[in-house]
Order: sequence, then C-alpha cells, then structure tokens
Amino acid sequence: MAEILKRTKALAVNPLKVSQPVGASLAFLGLRSAIPMLHGSQGCTAFGKVFFVRHFREPIPLQTTAMDHISTVMGADANVIEGLKTICEKNAPEIIGLPTTGLSETQGTDIKRLVKRFREEHPQFDHIAVVPVNAPDDMGSLESGFALAVEAIIDYMVPMRVPMREPKSALAGRRQNRSVAGRRHMQVNVLASSMLTPGDIETIKEWIEAFGLRPVVLPDLGDSLDGHLTDREFSPLTVGGTPKSEIEALGEAAATLVIGRSLCRAADLLKERTGVPDVRFDHLMGLDACDAFTAALAEIAGQPVPEKIERQRAQLQDAMVDTHFMAGFARLALALDPDHLLAFGEFFSGMGAEIVAAVAPNVPKNGAATLKDVPCATVQIGDLEDLERTAKLGNAQLLISNSHAAQSAGRLNLPLLRAGFPQYDLVGGYARAWVGYRGARQALFDLANLILGQHHDIPAYRSIYRRPAEADAGLVRH
Repeated sequence: MAEILKRTKALAVNPLKVSQPVGASLAFLGLRSAIPMLHGSQGCTAFGKVFFVRHFREPIPLQTTAMDHISTVMGADANVIEGLKTICEKNAPEIIGLPTTGLSETQGTDIKRLVKRFREEHPQFDHIAVVPVNAPDDMGSLESGFALAVEAIIDYMVPMRVPMREPKSALAGRRQNRSVAGRRHMQVNVLASSMLTPGDIETIKEWIEAFGLRPVVLPDLGDSLDGHLTDREFSPLTVGGTPKSEIEALGEAAATLVIGRSLCRAADLLKERTGVPDVRFDHLMGLDACDAFTAALAEIAGQPVPEKIERQRAQLQDAMVDTHFMAGFARLALALDPDHLLAFGEFFSGMGAEIVAAVAPNVPKNGAATLKDVPCATVQIGDLEDLERTAKLGNAQLLISNSHAAQSAGRLNLPLLRAGFPQYDLVGGYARAWVGYRGARQALFDLANLILGQHHDIPAYRSIYRRPAEADAGLVRH
C-alpha cells in the first residue's frame, strides 16, 4: 500500500493539475447538441478552450457568462439568466452544461437557484436540459470536475424510477421513471471516466458490440471528439455524442459498466435512481482487466467469447513475451490523475516494471484508496517539479505524463510517453486507444521502443597492457 505524501510547498511549480471547470466542460462535450457555458470571466473559458483546441485539433463550442469587475462585486445573476436565454434562442441546443469557476464560487453564486429562476422566467425553454455543476478550480482536478459533471447529468436528466409500493402522493414534484430495468435487454450503459480517450471509447463500443450488445456511453467522446469531418462548415453545438433521449432511457438497460473509480458516486446515483445493476472496473489496461471485462460481457450477453477477441488476447500475450526483456525491471516515473495513475501503475508493474516515482495533482474526493493502491512506495501530491525531483532520485528510465512534462523529460534526458490531457505537441494523441487487448499491446510496444532508444552502443574495452595497433603493424619507431 502506497504512502500518500501531501503538498509541502506554498505554490505549484510547473503545474500538473488541469482545472475542474475544464473537466466538467469535457464531460458536456461528450453529449449531442450540447454546449457548456462556464459561469466566470472570459479568461477562464478562453484558457480552457485553448487547451481543448490544441489537444483535439477541432473547433470546440464553449460559452461564458463573461463576469467582469462590476458583476463580480455587484452580482452576476443576470449574466447567467441572459446567457442561458441567448443560447436557447440562437442555438437551440438539447443540453446546456453550466459549470461554475473559481471566480463565481468565490462570489458565492448559488448556481442551482439560478437555473430554477431561469425556468420560472422562461418556461418556453423547458424542453432544453440545463445542468448546473459546482466545479471550483481552486480544488480538485480535471478528473474530479469530469466526475462531478457526470453525476450532475444523471441527477438532472435521468428520471427517478417509480417504486411499486410507493404512493402517488410521494412522487409529487419529482420526475417519474416508468421504465423497467432490463426492458432493453440488449442495451448496456457505460459510464466512462475522464482517463478514456475518444479512441478508447471507440474500442470499448466495438468490444461490447462484438457480443451482440448495444452500448450507450455517458459521455460519448468517441462520437463527438473523434476528429470526423461533417458537411457543416461550422456548428455552435457539439456534433455527435450521447443523445438526450438515450440519457433519459438509461434506466431501461440490462446492466451498467462503470470504468474508473472516480465515477463511483455517479454510479451509485444511477443505480439508486434506475435499479439497473452495475459492474465496476478500475481500468481496462492489461490482461487481467481485459479478461474481467470480457467475462462480464459474456455473462450479460449469454454468449461465448467471439473468436476475434480470443485472437486479440493471444496477440497481447505474444507481445508480453516479446517485450518482457525491456519492460521487466524498467524504472518508470508517472505523473497523472488518480484513475490514470492507478491504471498505468498496475499495468506496467504487472509486466515487471518498477514505479520509482508517482505524482498526482490531488487526492480523489471518493477517498485516498485509489492512490494507496498504486504499486509504488509513495505517491506525491504535487506538480511536475516533484516528478522531476523524485524521478531523478529513483534513477528513472522513462516518464509517463502529459505534454507539460516534456521540459522535465528534456532536463532529465529521458524519453516521455505522453498520456493524459493535454497533448499539444503530438498529433493524434486524443485518438490513441490504450484500453483493450490491442491497446495494451501497442502500449507495450511503445514502452519497449522508448527503452531501447535510450540504450547506446558500449565502446569496446581496450586493455592498458595491450600494445597499440600501430606497434603490431611495425609502424612504431624505437
């Protein structure tokens, strides 16, 4: 069990953390015909949009309530009401995400009250879902902001089921769900953590479909931010993603698959609200995790494992044999969000690698159990300066982190395996698949190649007692 070392510095040097509002916005970008509107200053939204555009290399729909110095002091309630009204009139979205920021949280904004007030003043927009999320950026990280948004989406958009014995009077004022769990016996819900890329989501959907099941992913970044071209020149809303109708019908699925510990609270809420049974996975990297996911799908579908899945498993096993000389005893340094840190740590340590440094931006809200399970002696809560320091002390051979760690890797003269968000100096990082048998296989190949690239030819040893080659040739004059 890893020991968690808390921050000892008064500031962040070369920050690792990505803010909660960015994480919440990312979750809303996985919904169809949606748009996030951050309640804060224009700079808060613009800063996050820059990283989204550089990471996904796509136009990103983001709006802001544009708080200025006057509204910050005098109150910005009107900004929220007017902003929601303008978006509804001009863009007609199906869903509007409304995350707060550090500025509005410091002001003390009651974002849920403002949504209620908007409903009262503009009932003509009741068909448009508005999901408020308290996501201050002075705490948490991208992972926790993403998880808070998923929980809010379930809370505001998934109807509550009607218990058989509960009187009708007890249901007054609540959205009723008359759907029955398992009605759509081929549907499988998937709650996807922020650690999953659009490429991961596509892999998971194909994995589920191989068993004859129909996946409904929340949020579906693999459908909205996979980098596909459309006939539209510009869209002010997301193109692709989880439809509003599918979110409202999550209670009719046969099962829910939860990927990532950060979504435990969202999973608890969905199970309580719909009664749909769930199966939870920490991650889907490595042989054991993939086998568990495959077995769960086989049980839900009542079918044997397809031949192509068996072949992919055999390919991963062969890759494990091919790369164990490089991965075994390799010394790795990781700096990632908690879910991601656990996934990479368990995967590579299972191949015999040693995690000599592990840095996380924060302790998860669900508790410290995620970080304590990372296969490392200590997990430092800190920044990339801490990664650089601990990696040097541990004599690391390779770093695993986002693009912000490139400078640290350069100073340490170590290769960097880019993972997480953002990746702005690598084209296609968002499309990479890490999960599944094929994703794990490619990850092993990449790790092995980076380790091999660090090996240099050893110069030939020449004894000091051996005569020079010139003497052997009779060229030395006495």
